[in-house]
Amino acid sequence: MALKRFGVSLDEQLLQSLDQFVTEFGFANRSQAIRFLVEKNIAEKKWKCNNIVAGTVVLMFENEKKEIVALIDAIQEEYQDIVLSSSHYYLNSDIHLVVVTIKGKAVRLTEFSDKLITIKGIKHGKLAMSRAD
Repeated sequence: MALKRFGVSLDEQLLQSLDQFVTEFGFANRSQAIRFLVEKNIAEKKWKCNNIVAGTVVLMFENEKKEIVALIDAIQEEYQDIVLSSSHYYLNSDIHLVVVTIKGKAVRLTEFSDKLITIKGIKHGKLAMSRAD
């Protein structure tokens, strides 16, 4: 496998964001972070298809954001054709964890998870999928 080295130019604001990303996620260096982001982007593009997949959406949010539960429930109702189950846990008095198990076309699962993860007040959201056909 050949390894090519090349320079990449970034404007100052984007470079600062990259450095913050490196620090926040504990990457050894910028190259490792860029490699991670490129691989993540390629993997996400592969899921924008009609493959049947199964997966989970994990959400974490603070207890004080009670309206989030209602929004999560409303979105799950809209996507009830792909939702297999949903569990709500109280990790402590401040933090909620919601795990939603889903199955269907990858593009629909991605659309569903994007709606959940972008709810204002969600501290962490992640979709994990695997082919199920």
